[in-house]
Amino acid sequence: MTRDERWEAPMTESFAYSAHIGYLFTELPFEKRIRAARDAGFSAVEFPAPYGTPAPDMARLLADAELPYVQFGLRSGDASKGEKGIGLFPDRRAEFRANLAEALDYAETIGVKMLHAMAGVLPEGRRRPEHRACYIENLALAAEEAEKRGIRIIVEAMSPAAVPDYYLPTLAAAREAIDEAGHRNLGLLLDVFHTVSVGDDPVALINAEHGRIAHVHIADVPGRHEPGSGSIDFASVKAALRKNGYRSFIGCEYVPEHTTSEGLGWMSGTSA
Repeated sequence: MTRDERWEAPMTESFAYSAHIGYLFTELPFEKRIRAARDAGFSAVEFPAPYGTPAPDMARLLADAELPYVQFGLRSGDASKGEKGIGLFPDRRAEFRANLAEALDYAETIGVKMLHAMAGVLPEGRRRPEHRACYIENLALAAEEAEKRGIRIIVEAMSPAAVPDYYLPTLAAAREAIDEAGHRNLGLLLDVFHTVSVGDDPVALINAEHGRIAHVHIADVPGRHEPGSGSIDFASVKAALRKNGYRSFIGCEYVPEHTTSEGLGWMSGTSA
């Protein structure tokens, strides 16, 4: 099976699911999570920060499991300081560009088709026009450079409850940033958990934004656990995606209530 064949999501009546291995299979060492995802029935994996594993080693792990790696992010700053991206900050333009170059090289090596360029955390009272101008400039640059390599840049909203003061708290804010950047190589990452957490209707947003949605994440509300553990009607979400022709993977970015394997009944329709 070729890398391109692995990338094609096997979409039939059942969707193809990607395991976020920063949330799932954490009971295992990182290097064993890809094979575990394959054995559990996932069709792909994703993880935002793969850089601790050299790209050739990651490529080997993926090839051994015959799974594609759906998406990851540019380096997002100092996690110990609560940073969630540096795209907003004019004094870090050079760092953003260096991170972009690194991410593109890594993505090419392992066959990734989407990269997430996070905006950053900044309290409302400290935001200035130059922060937005910098982020929009960085988005447009990332989209242009990534397009040359057949890679798409994706933009995600993160709810205030999960990531306080993140610059893009709603899907509308993410869409506005994409519109302002004005590049065809930008797409939305629609996270159903974040969407519901701010009171938005994911089905309505899928219907409205389906032409822009490049990737989808799922987790239930409350608790950010597996589908079926909370109040979200995932049958309606999947129906809307199917109706609107969504053809990519659905990323499972949730915290298992118990072990990962104990919480996978929803994949076969026994709990969701």
